[in-house]
Amino acid sequence: MSLRFPVRVLATLLLALAAAEICLALHTPLPWMIGPLLAVSLASIAGAPTASFTPLRNAGQWTIGTVLGLYFTPQVVALVAGVWWAIALAIAWALLLGWAFGRWLHGLHARRMPHVPARSMRATTYFAGAIGGASEMTLLSESAGARTDLVAAAHSLRLVVVTIAIPFAMQWSGLHGLEVNPPTVREVNAGGLLLLALATGAGGLAMRALGRTNPWFMGPLVVAMGFTIAGQPLSAVPGWMSNTAQLVIAVSLGVRFSREFLHTAPRWLGSVALGTVGMLVLCAGAAWLLAWATGLHPATMILGTSPGGIAEMSITAKVLQLGVPVVTAFQVCRLVAVLLLVGPMYRWIYQRK
Repeated sequence: MSLRFPVRVLATLLLALAAAEICLALHTPLPWMIGPLLAVSLASIAGAPTASFTPLRNAGQWTIGTVLGLYFTPQVVALVAGVWWAIALAIAWALLLGWAFGRWLHGLHARRMPHVPARSMRATTYFAGAIGGASEMTLLSESAGARTDLVAAAHSLRLVVVTIAIPFAMQWSGLHGLEVNPPTVREVNAGGLLLLALATGAGGLAMRALGRTNPWFMGPLVVAMGFTIAGQPLSAVPGWMSNTAQLVIAVSLGVRFSREFLHTAPRWLGSVALGTVGMLVLCAGAAWLLAWATGLHPATMILGTSPGGIAEMSITAKVLQLGVPVVTAFQVCRLVAVLLLVGPMYRWIYQRK
């Protein structure tokens, strides 16, 4: 039994690597993420004993957070600060859209699931509709008496749909290679990279000790940003590290699915998938309006306002060269706002006397 889990992890990583190589040969967008994500998800649903090792996922988030932090030069920070009002509007839009999605899910399923108490159904649909913080929304929903399996399934499916749909749409539309603020450092310096790794690792540990969400992403991101803003980026991160990070993050998403997943309220999953597509369309419309108001490129705004995860959307922006700092800033601010406000909003809307 002690060797079974490492063997499963290794086999899953080999499957993910083979899928990434196939996607590289086919010239698909984000081959190091989409290939492993699809392969591991399908294998998991087929009943294969896939597995993900949490420290590997943490290391992947650590790497991606560090890479993204190297984009935040003083000039970029000034650019992001200049569109603070657009970030505030995007946060308000995400909260409103998440609430509306939850209301739509409730209208569809409240009658179809009479075995679920009304209070539990209300909490389930509300937290399933929230945009961002998948694991945190599942924990909040549990304290509100929701069906946590349905909430977790909704967030997992939404992340996969968004992560696959947006990169393909961007590549087919030709919206890539528009980066106007490339990182200031492109050369890898062994000593600088070691110092950067130690400092960002300490940032991750500090965030974890403080109980912050996504500590292995947020901590390295903040520390790397500090070095870059100060004009001391130390070193670039090797491409193979970034690719490996994408692979292990994709694996951690793919193993959430199982054969039982498809049998868990199929209508629920179908409505979540349909609703996610609808949210993508609505977010694209909002993104075009924000792009018109800010002067930023619509593709950058689409990634910044999309209902995907912060790591996945930031990786998409990095690989396709679509305004990485702006996308990261929009996604980080939205995540913080959602984590702080979704719980109080639920109590204010549904638990008032």
